[in-house]
Order: sequence, then structure tokens, then C-alpha cells
Amino acid sequence: MNAYDWLRNLPVANIDDACNVVEVSFSKGTRKDFFRNTTLQLFEKGDLITVEGVSGFDVGEISLTGEIVRLQMKKYGVKEENPDMKKVLRLATDRDLDQRRVNKEREPEAVIRSRAIAKQLNLNMKISQVEMQADGRKATFFYIADGRVDFRELIKVYAQEFKVKVEMRQIGARQEAGKVGGIGSCGRELCCSTWLTDFKSVNTTVARYQNLSINQTKLSGQCGRLKCCLNYELDTYLDALQGFPNDCDQIQVAKGNAYLIKKDIFKNLMWYTLPDSNKQYPLTIERVRKIKALNRQNIIPEELEPVEVVSNKPVEAEPEFVDVVGQISLRSLERADKKKRQKQKQQQQGQKPQPGQRPQQQSQRPQQSQQKQQQQGQRPDNRQGRPDQQKKGEGQRPQQQHKHKPNPNRNRQEAGKPKEQ
Repeated sequence: MNAYDWLRNLPVANIDDACNVVEVSFSKGTRKDFFRNTTLQLFEKGDLITVEGVSGFDVGEISLTGEIVRLQMKKYGVKEENPDMKKVLRLATDRDLDQRRVNKEREPEAVIRSRAIAKQLNLNMKISQVEMQADGRKATFFYIADGRVDFRELIKVYAQEFKVKVEMRQIGARQEAGKVGGIGSCGRELCCSTWLTDFKSVNTTVARYQNLSINQTKLSGQCGRLKCCLNYELDTYLDALQGFPNDCDQIQVAKGNAYLIKKDIFKNLMWYTLPDSNKQYPLTIERVRKIKALNRQNIIPEELEPVEVVSNKPVEAEPEFVDVVGQISLRSLERADKKKRQKQKQQQQGQKPQPGQRPQQQSQRPQQSQQKQQQQGQRPDNRQGRPDQQKKGEGQRPQQQHKHKPNPNRNRQEAGKPKEQ
């Protein structure tokens, strides 16, 4: 629980009567305890201090100081003159912080190993969290179990495995959710991890009083139990339901028996339904009491006389279908098209050839046409080429004529061989 120190700036009348007890939080606020400040040093909220632990020391952060601590001690039933209250040793040194960091790094591995050991011993329990002391001499194992668990053998195995003094502490599902933390369906941080310390039982009758549908997925929190916030408005609903009659679950009219469906405490209406229809009829409290009084006199009224329920929300008019084909002009596209045409005209006007440059462009036309033909995969026309290229083409002989030359030596060799008979 994170309490606001609203007495912090108030002056102290007598220094001797000042509270010498401070509240210290451990493991990011999941565990808090009170310690007596016997030193002459004054501490402020947020200071890291070294306090007495089990067979050693521990390091925590101061969460509250001053007169507000006395109110917290009164709330939890802790006496300020308790001789067994542990003491504050000093401000945490660098060596203390390094030793705490090393031992805190062992916690995730210890959780995994402790769960495996509990499973080997066939114990019906779940290890939720392991908290190591700053000096590494003690470890607190938080577990969840439906009933009592005989973990005498488990403690021996843990002490032999982790070489520490073992303390087992049972917690509930709501406390586990508070240690883990998270964001609720309301969009805020969980109540059990911020300020809620007293967990009251919540059942489905709480949802029925508030006319909520019994949907486990919506009514359950991250702990798997019903949400604690269902109890917040229960007293308001119970006070409002006192104005409704209790013996009007069934009333008689000419059409049959009308059965009560729900009670609307905001509009002071009671909704009934008839057996021959699925329609729900809203009735005022005065009308229901009047019908019930007539039924006691063996008088059956003709109608229920329901009230017309008018909603305060403005009715949104549905837009009618309108044919807008041909009425929309794409002027932006037309303007872009006009600008494009104007640019093309300006480019054509700026690229007009001068009188002296016209023959040069005509001589380049055959080359341009030849390049286009080569790109298209066609054979260029030699008549459009240069005269030196035509002569070079005429002087070349086809390569196929030089491939198959007769070999005179081969005929002589064949003539010299004797014919086989």
C-alpha cells in the first residue's frame, strides 16, 4: 500500500515526542515493515538504508517517515514501544548495494529450481516468488495452495540446495496478482498492487444486486477470482434497493401472471414480462404496489399500465440515398492536365530548330531509324547506311565458303591403298 505523507510539511512542536519509527519497503514495495531509528541521523523518503535481518542484514527503501508512521502502525496494530522491533543500522553503502544486487540476480533461477523440486516431491503447491535477503543468508518462498501442505521434507531439500535459511509463506491468488502487478480492465494499475490490502470475499450475489450479467470472463480479474471492485458500489445499490418492494416478484393481471425481470434504481422502474409475450413492461414503484394491494384483495386489474421510457440521447437521422452520378467534377485532375499540356507546348517551342541546323537533323534521321530497327530486332537496310559500310559489306565473303575446303592429300592416300576384295 502506497500511502501519501500529508503530514510531512507540518512543524513538530517537540522534537522529543517525534516518531522514531520509519516504514521500509522491500522488493519494489511488495513487502513493508517498521524499523526503529536508533541512530542520530534523519532519513528522508527514498533513502536506501541497511536494517537488521535474520542472522544478518537487509537493504530497503524508506517509504514513510514522521507522524504518518504512527497512523500506519495504529492501522496494522503495531505498538511503537514493542521491544522486538528491529533497528536501522546505517545508510546503505556501495558494498551493501553490490551484495544485494548479486543476491537478487539469484531469485529467477531459484524460482525455477524450487518449482522443479516441489514437483518431484509430488506436492500440490505453486511457488509464486522467491525473495532473497540482501546478505544472501535467508530466502522467503511464497507459495499458493488450496489446502494445507506438508513441506517439512521440502524445507530440508531447499536448505541443502540453496545453502540458505528457508522460510515458507502461503499467499492467496489475489496477493499473487498484487505482487506480479498489471493493468486492469479500467485502464489503471491493479488495486491490489497499489493501495488495497484487505481482501474481502466477493460472490455472484454482488453482481445480481447490481443487475450485471453473470459472465465469468468479464467479472473475473487477473487473479482468476471475481473483481474486488464489485464491492465498491454494493452499499450504494443496497441503499437504493430499500425503496423497492420485496414481495413483488409476481403480480396478477387479466392476461396472466407477470414476473419481475430486473430493477432499475436509476429510473425507479421495475420491469415485468407476461407469459404470452417476450416483451418487457416497465412499471413505476407506485403502480406495482397498487397492483399488489389489489391482488391481496382478490382483485385482478385489467392492464399493467406500463410507462413509456424515453431516452435522452438524440436520435440520429439516417442519411437518404442520393444519386450524385455526373454531379462531381474532378477539377483538380483537369487543372493538372492543363498544366501538363502547357509544359509540353513550352518545351516544343523552346526546341524549334534554326534554319542552319535543318540539314544536320535530316542527316541524323537515317541513323535514328537504324537504331530503332536494331532495338526491334530487325536487320538494318544497307541502302540507308553510309557508303563506306556498303563497300565493306560487298568485299566480305560468306564464311560458309571457307569451311569445307577439299584436301588433296586425302585423295592421294586413298589411291595408294590396295582395294580389299
